[in-house]
This record gives sequence, C-alpha cells and structure tokens, in this order.
Amino acid sequence: MAKQQVNPNPSSKLEWFEDRLPLISFMKAELVDYPAPKNLNYAWNFGSLAGIALILQILTGFFLTMHYKADAGLAFDSIQHIMRDVNWGWLIRNLHMVGASFFFIVVYIHIGRGLYYGSYKSPREILWGMGVLIFFLMMATAFLGYVLPWGQMSFWGAQVITNLISVIPLVGDDIVIWLWGGYGVNDATLTRFYSLHFLLPFVILGVVFLHLWALHNRKVKSNNPTGIDLKKDTDFVPFHPYYTIKDTFGLAVYMLPFLFMVFYMPDYLGHTDNYIPADPMTTPAHIVPEWYFLPFYAILRAINFNILFLDSKLLGVIAMVSSIAILFILPILDKSKVRSARFRPIYKVMFWAFIANFFFLGWLGAKPAEQPYTAMSQVATALYFGFFLALPWIAKIEKTKPLPTSI
Repeated sequence: MAKQQVNPNPSSKLEWFEDRLPLISFMKAELVDYPAPKNLNYAWNFGSLAGIALILQILTGFFLTMHYKADAGLAFDSIQHIMRDVNWGWLIRNLHMVGASFFFIVVYIHIGRGLYYGSYKSPREILWGMGVLIFFLMMATAFLGYVLPWGQMSFWGAQVITNLISVIPLVGDDIVIWLWGGYGVNDATLTRFYSLHFLLPFVILGVVFLHLWALHNRKVKSNNPTGIDLKKDTDFVPFHPYYTIKDTFGLAVYMLPFLFMVFYMPDYLGHTDNYIPADPMTTPAHIVPEWYFLPFYAILRAINFNILFLDSKLLGVIAMVSSIAILFILPILDKSKVRSARFRPIYKVMFWAFIANFFFLGWLGAKPAEQPYTAMSQVATALYFGFFLALPWIAKIEKTKPLPTSI
C-alpha cells in the first residue's frame, strides 16, 4: 500500500492545512458525497432534527449557566432573575425548556421509525444499541435538569426518584446518601445534579459521534423504507444536495410548532406546582414527572405486589428499567429476515397497537396511583412487554409479503 505523501509545494494555505489535517475532505466525504439510499422518506429527517435539538440544548444551557445559582436558597430566585432581568433571558430559558420536550418528541419518533422499518436488524445492531444508550443518557440528563428550578415538583420528584436507588441490594442506601450529599435532598444534592446536568450533554455528544460513525460505515450505511440491501450504485444519491435540502425543509416545518410553543405556550407542558418554591414541609397532592417520563412512570407504579422475597418497590424499578433496556436486545428477539413492517402484516398491526398502548401508558402515568388506573396500568404494562416477547414467535408464524428486487 503506497504511503500518502504530503505535497511539498501547496498552492494555497487551504491546501497546506488540508495536507496536515484533512478536515475538509473528511466533511466532504461524510456530508456531501456520502451515498444515501435514494428512497428515504421524511421519517428519516428526525435523525438530523435530533442532532439540531441537542446542539440547541447545549448552547442555551451554556448561556443559562452564566446566571443560574446552584444553591438551594438561591436557585428558584435565579430562575426568576433570568426570566425577568437578564436581557433575552426569557427567550433563552424558553428555548431550553421547550427544546427539551421537542428533543424527546423527535427522539421518540426516531425510535418509532427504527422499530417500524427494522433499523435494529443486522448489520445495524451496534448502531441501534448506541441509539438506546443515547436515550438512557437523555433521560438521566432531563431528570437532573428538571430538579434545577428547585420548585415543588423539582424537589419532590428528586426525593421520589432518587429513593428508588435504595432498592439496589447492599449498596443502594449508600448510593442514595452519596447522591444526596446527606440524609435528604438538600443543597448538596442540587450542586451534584447541576454538575452532572452540565456534564452529560457532552457525553451524549460523544456517543452521538460514535452513532454517526457507525451509521456512515461503508458496510452498514442507512436503512431504507423497503428494508432491502442496496448494492447497485444507481440505488444511491449523494447526501448533498438531495438530503440537505430535504432536511432543511424538515427543519423549517419543525420550527413552526417549536417557536409557537416558545413564544406563546412555553409553560404548557410543565407542571404548575413547579412555579412554587421547594418546601420540604409541604408535599404536593400528586407528584408526577415531566410528560416524556410518564409511560415509564406508569410501568413503575403498575407493580404494586410482591413476588416471593422481592417487594413491589424493587419489582417496579426492575420493570421500569427493563422497559427501556429491552430495546438493547430487540435485534436478538426479532428473528424475522424481513426488516420493514411494510412486508410484515402481523408485525405491522402489532407495531401500531404498541404505539397506541404507549400513549395509553403516558395518560395513565399522569393519573393518581389508585383504582381503576392501577389495574389499567398493569394491563398496559403486560401489553408493552408482550410486544417484545412475542416477536420470536411472530417470526415463526408470520407469512411475509414478497420483497421487491429493487427500490
């Protein structure tokens, strides 16, 4: 293999730089000339939208750190200071607050697209696994950020969720005390959460880079709506201008509801109790997390019974964590050789039933932990896990439609 030589007489400063750090050629290969399937629909826009949403969260979060006070006595007032006194502070905070919700909307649709079109199947198992890891990190970051305003729901949400860690055998109580920085949610807890909330987005950014690296692997490449492997050069088009234009149009459509929420309804998706300063002596009547956690919160609360030596609290935590972790083993569970739900009639019906059930779980998560909602949550939880556990059997009995020979 010939050794690449550095041009001893570059014709320009740009060429001199490129000889020593081929950044421009790398970006050209990955963002301009990258061969993408020519039949991708608008469901594929949500990957780039998720990246834009992440960058927006990092930028707005950076500016918010300049004015936020990670102190139990000052945190709530510092938020009011940002909203009322800092130039454009209201806009930066609204972008960050609404941006978190829209980030989850985009990622949920992105995951749904992967489920529908079988993007988790070989050879994309690692790509899918890193996507699930990003989702885990997002949830951790969002929870930490929800505590920072130090309102009533922030304080009691932290109290309830961190207490769940105590179910870990032997070391659970010690981890909770370390996380709290004491024997209750206090100033030290807020400082720890603030530090972690600042750090984790950069960890997410690193995993996103690996996610994209795996996607742009020449042996992997993007999936497509038909789910068939593409081999002919005529099946591909360069990423630019075809998909840069398509992604730009998708971004413009995305910005319409996003900016409407930012300017006219920034508090709509929040909880009114979080506009009351945290008070350890007053417990809210109904403690609920942010809307994007509600399906998993419903699964947590659905387990209100003991099994042998395992109590309901431990079983609930196991069920909640498993409801996300099961996505890691989805490529193992689904044995079907066909990727896209377009050609899988039984799986297609199951998928839409799963989506409906997921929304139902979200609705139940916002309801009180009482009958009939508890029983309904148990049925919905069983259906949630049933979708995944039924996949090996469906692959055996499902009669798939004929696959096209070309896109």
